[in-house]
Amino acid sequence: MNIALVTGSAGLIGSEAVSFFADKFDLIIGIDNNMRQYFFGADGSTEWNRNRLSETYATYKHYTADIREVPQLEPIFQEYGTDIKLVLHTAAQPSHDWAAREPFTDFGVNAVGTLNMLEMTRLHAPEAVFIFTSTNKVYGDNPNFLPLIETETRWEIDQNHPYFENGIDEHMSLDHTKHSVFGASKVAADIMVQEYGRYFGMNTGVFRGGCLTGPNHSGAQLHGFLSYLMKCAITGNQYTIFGYKGKQVRDNIHSWDLVNMFWHFYQNPRPGEVYNAGGGRFANCSMLEAIALCEEISGNKMNYQYSETNRSGDHIWYISDLTKFKQHYPDWNWTYDLKQTMVQIHDSMAARLAVAK
Repeated sequence: MNIALVTGSAGLIGSEAVSFFADKFDLIIGIDNNMRQYFFGADGSTEWNRNRLSETYATYKHYTADIREVPQLEPIFQEYGTDIKLVLHTAAQPSHDWAAREPFTDFGVNAVGTLNMLEMTRLHAPEAVFIFTSTNKVYGDNPNFLPLIETETRWEIDQNHPYFENGIDEHMSLDHTKHSVFGASKVAADIMVQEYGRYFGMNTGVFRGGCLTGPNHSGAQLHGFLSYLMKCAITGNQYTIFGYKGKQVRDNIHSWDLVNMFWHFYQNPRPGEVYNAGGGRFANCSMLEAIALCEEISGNKMNYQYSETNRSGDHIWYISDLTKFKQHYPDWNWTYDLKQTMVQIHDSMAARLAVAK
């Protein structure tokens, strides 16, 4: 059999991967214990998505294992062994705000959980391709020291800077910077995935995501920027902008486009390689620009307030440079622009809220 194993399978990227790979593998094993609800409360629960996957895909098999616990993981790897051809590790504690509350939990999930998945793969399915969803937060706040210029609706980098054309590449330093507790735990995982590729010769790949988004996101205040913003646009709940005049810039990549990157890597893996993965210059927006787009799509005036206090370790301007990935995999390109993505988010969120009433 050809099996794909996906951690965080009921989350945004994991569930997109299950859908994407459903007709490409004989069996999709999903591992997800809905810790997102523990992190973010009812807004963050992924139970609806887990149920959707189980009802939709006959090839999907779910396990509620905890990636921090080898005794829960090992029986799964022992059962399927070398039939596992792909391990897609998307499970994470994803919020730098939340991480400071429980550093042990954050490091346990992000760093120890990743090591557990790597070692289980090395011992039981060493030929499998192992793909890790890292984050641009591994660069800490180094992007904030770039020469940024304030415009009417956004911060932007000086046009004379090398990063202006395509964004930030993989050579930005991970050192001499504040990462947030979350960023530090993801650095540990990121480096370990690279090491298993370079030291053990495994087919590992690291994808440092910008803002990952799409219609199946369980957005909450502390994580899921566009999803939660659109939810507030629909419900009228108050949204809070934290610092930087609301002009902080994020690039946004649709979950399908990111999983398609994984698919290209899987077919021709480059062991230990690292890629920045985001919307790049193709799909990015400031907070103010995102609010305007939410209002346009929803037809509602947003209820928001501004706090002068920015989030610690937050980026003022971040746009991913995907040049290296596109050079290595020239058949890949973005499919969903920002407005298409946000329309999908609106329609999915509106439908879910209607069912919840």
